[in-house]
Amino acid sequence: MHALSVFAVGLALGLGLIVSGMTDPSKVLGFLDLAGAWDPSIAFAMAGAILIGAAGFELAERRIHSVMGGVLQLPDTRVIDRRLMLGSVTFGVGWGLAGFCPGPALVLFGDGYDKAVVFVFAMLAGMVVYETIDRFTRRRVVGIVEE
Repeated sequence: MHALSVFAVGLALGLGLIVSGMTDPSKVLGFLDLAGAWDPSIAFAMAGAILIGAAGFELAERRIHSVMGGVLQLPDTRVIDRRLMLGSVTFGVGWGLAGFCPGPALVLFGDGYDKAVVFVFAMLAGMVVYETIDRFTRRRVVGIVEE
């Protein structure tokens, strides 16, 4: 049952990304082009997602377990720190350069879109590099030395 619900939610997300135009890099770049031929249509999809997400978080804060029985793990901090800012800037620059963000890129990857395939592999490589650097710096900060 859990696998079926995960599939259904993923399918709904993928279809929503397709219908909203988020999987069309030219549409995304048109949305990001504030000084040129700005296309505000994606803003409506984003506003809808924010409203639904806010309602979901409001409901989740009142619960201990998810609908499927899993433990809810909500963020326990609201601090805007350097890591959050750098991650946000990196995300925004990548989105503006490629016209993809992770969700739509995965949808297009599944469709075999060649630029999305390159993006997804670059994204995965970036995750591996980040994890490697993060582990190394945490070890140095904590003072743990591997023997």
